[in-house]
Amino acid sequence: MQLKKEIDYNKLPSHVAIIMDGNGRWARQRGLDRVFGHQQGVNAVREIIEAAAELKIGFLTLYAFSTENWERPDVEVSALMGIMIQSLSNETDTLLKNNIRLRTIGDTERLSVEVRERLFETMKLTSLCTGLNLIIALSYSSRWEITMAAKKISSDAKKGIVNPELISEHDFEKYLTTNGIPDPELMIRTSGELRISNFLLWQAAYAEFYFTDKLWPDFGKNDFYNAIIDFQKRERRFGKTSEQVSEK
Repeated sequence: MQLKKEIDYNKLPSHVAIIMDGNGRWARQRGLDRVFGHQQGVNAVREIIEAAAELKIGFLTLYAFSTENWERPDVEVSALMGIMIQSLSNETDTLLKNNIRLRTIGDTERLSVEVRERLFETMKLTSLCTGLNLIIALSYSSRWEITMAAKKISSDAKKGIVNPELISEHDFEKYLTTNGIPDPELMIRTSGELRISNFLLWQAAYAEFYFTDKLWPDFGKNDFYNAIIDFQKRERRFGKTSEQVSEK
């Protein structure tokens, strides 16, 4: 764990978001079914949650299933839902033991009744935990989220609840599923793909991006620490000049 010693605990990102990609390719490289890759990916999820909790990072968002993923073969979707149910059942006690609060963002109405019940049960059981906020993006996409926010604002405007002329960025954010959650400062994507795949488009406006060729099942604590260390070497200017930032 030598890498962990290089981390500056005064410069940790408050929120890390991860696009967990590469489960299928990991399995194919081994001549296995894609589902086996998803099963192995659960081990990486467990390890990264543990690493984030140990570092005392406030928020960790994992992109587990997008709205586009519903277009995958029924067998794979069914297997993914089964893995989700099993994981929630197996990990609830661990979340409680480690003071981790589970939250979710996404169109959960599309999930099966069994998945929803297990998800909401775990969220309720961990709702009083005060450590890491673990946010699972399930049946989520930014275009869906932004469209839903626009519809809600339109509805409230018709009811006279809001004045369209006075709506600010801050007001708009209140209609997003991430309301109350700080924007991610660091976004990680595994598997070598260089895109963010409809994930937190609004929220990631000033996130630092870290891409790695590692496939998700192979992504471990040291890889996570590397991403944190890389983040800490960057200058975050938010549109200002380096001179303005250094004057603070």
